[in-house]
Amino acid sequence: MARVLLLGAVVVCSLLLLNEAQAAQGKNWVVIVAGSNGWYNYRHQADACHAYQIVHSHGIPDEQIVVMMYDDLANNTENPTPGVLINKPNGSNVYKGVLKDYVGDDVTPENFLAVLRGDAEAVRGKGNGKVIHSGPDDHVFVYFTDHGAPDLLAFPNDELHVRALNKTIAHMYQHKKYKKMVFYIEACESGSMMVNLPPDINVFSTTASNPHESSYACYYDDERQTYLGDVYSVNWMEDSDQEDLLSESLHKQFVIIKEETNTSHVKQYGDRSISYMKIIEFQGNNTVPIAARQVVSHKTFKDTIPSPDVPFVILSRQLQKARNESQAKNIRQKLRALIKIRQLMGLVVQKISKMATYSEKQKMRVLNAQSLLSQHTCYEDVVVAFKRLCFNWNMPKYEYALRHLFVFLNMCEEKIDPERIQQAMLKVCEGLNE
Repeated sequence: MARVLLLGAVVVCSLLLLNEAQAAQGKNWVVIVAGSNGWYNYRHQADACHAYQIVHSHGIPDEQIVVMMYDDLANNTENPTPGVLINKPNGSNVYKGVLKDYVGDDVTPENFLAVLRGDAEAVRGKGNGKVIHSGPDDHVFVYFTDHGAPDLLAFPNDELHVRALNKTIAHMYQHKKYKKMVFYIEACESGSMMVNLPPDINVFSTTASNPHESSYACYYDDERQTYLGDVYSVNWMEDSDQEDLLSESLHKQFVIIKEETNTSHVKQYGDRSISYMKIIEFQGNNTVPIAARQVVSHKTFKDTIPSPDVPFVILSRQLQKARNESQAKNIRQKLRALIKIRQLMGLVVQKISKMATYSEKQKMRVLNAQSLLSQHTCYEDVVVAFKRLCFNWNMPKYEYALRHLFVFLNMCEEKIDPERIQQAMLKVCEGLNE
């Protein structure tokens, strides 16, 4: 009898120790964001849906995943396969079963930051109100895909500035909202969002590009007449599809992504020691048996396009496939309009630069330099003014305006009075943004 009691006590103690170990291990939380809308931006939501399928299939429960995407593609009139989104040619339906926690106009920077902070009150009545309830023993994985510009990420109707993101990360660190946190960011100039990430707050990040270059789209699909994925994103996700995440490290994945992304310079920032942790510690749950891995061969893409050129290339491809002259004429008109707007943007920015700067030499510097941002208040104010007075890049026809924001960053770094810059915009852009 005593032996039975002893054995029972051992079993109970073992279970208690196991439970304590599992509790100490913490949970893995995931936030996935696609910040664009529109059929020509198909690839971003396809990326996001694929990311969900990866973390879901690797054992992270839906209550620990938050997905934000506009959700205007699956039943879009341009979708030849209603209810289906794919992330590669002849790929599986990555839209099936995907979470839709925040859709449409609820995909905002404010809601994204509230989700990260675990601030349920801030998202009350928005989306389904879901946030991550992470704590000091938990890991957080954040994947963002969309357009970007120096020190900002675009959302459907707004943008996220780097200072706001840094403030949220600092809040999470100070309030012990994570043990380790990892960001993967797909966007033009995405390196600018993480270049100043401190190495001592337990955050690691990789980005699709350095602070001064575009990211790239890939996998053009003739049937859908749009790009299905982005190079950096496809590379990390297809690696996660085929590798053993229990043994592969974030560093190894970074090396693979960097080698296979021959279009832009994939970068890493923050606490590099985190990169030697296993991928499963962020993209899965190591207590759940791993499903059979997909066989995906590593590749060199042949149809990559800088993200800002996607609308132009889509129209050019449509022109090649035009069935008749009437259709071709309509496409040529759209191409001419697109070229005209881009030319206008360049002319407007040059005029603003001439009016705002104090010399020809300074004007040439702001039009050509590749500065890193330190004058945050000036830049944020000027960017808001440019969007309001000149070109609202949330409108599809003006999206290319994001490519000119570096000029205003340079102006701020030259210590040009932001009021002077805005007055130049007011004069040059009168009547444009209507």
